Amino acid sequence: CIDVIELSGQFKIAGIIENDKSINQGRLGYPIIGTDDNLHNLRKKYTYALIAVGQIKSAKTRIGLYQQLFEKMHYSLPVIISPRAYVSNHARIGDGTVVMHDAIVNANAKVGKNCIINNKVLIEHDAIIGDHCHIATGAIVNGEVAIGNESFIGSGTVLKQSISIGKNCVIGAGIFVKRDIEPDQVIKK
Repeated sequence: CIDVIELSGQFKIAGIIENDKSINQGRLGYPIIGTDDNLHNLRKKYTYALIAVGQIKSAKTRIGLYQQLFEKMHYSLPVIISPRAYVSNHARIGDGTVVMHDAIVNANAKVGKNCIINNKVLIEHDAIIGDHCHIATGAIVNGEVAIGNESFIGSGTVLKQSISIGKNCVIGAGIFVKRDIEPDQVIKK
């Protein structure tokens, strides 16, 4: 996320927030400016925040941070798009979502709030990605696919056109999904 923010030039990074007070080393040269406990006081000085915590087994941490930052403390959670990504003018990207390097989001695709669209992801036309999703590196979401809120799609996974992935699903890496997946499923093969 740091690299994408730097490359876009849209924002200046003030520092990093960690959830553990014992972590005192910054990231990529940026200082640790506080912990989760300091977010309320930091809001007096800073308007913008970005949630850079990924998800694999659960979106719970990302959702909790989103609720705390946006709904309770009223931080602005901007959309961050790498200048090396392509996002159609006819696509919609929700607040707090980051679109990483070499990702493609095509016409009429909709990506919800607080999502990670990782490096080299392809989201085809008319696909719908719910809120709080993480689409991992190199995944292919074909046209008219619908992915429910809080789902994780693993690296290199391919989703066949026009299928639905339910809410709170985890689809493992490198899987070719050819059928609808009910909510709350973990697919490993």
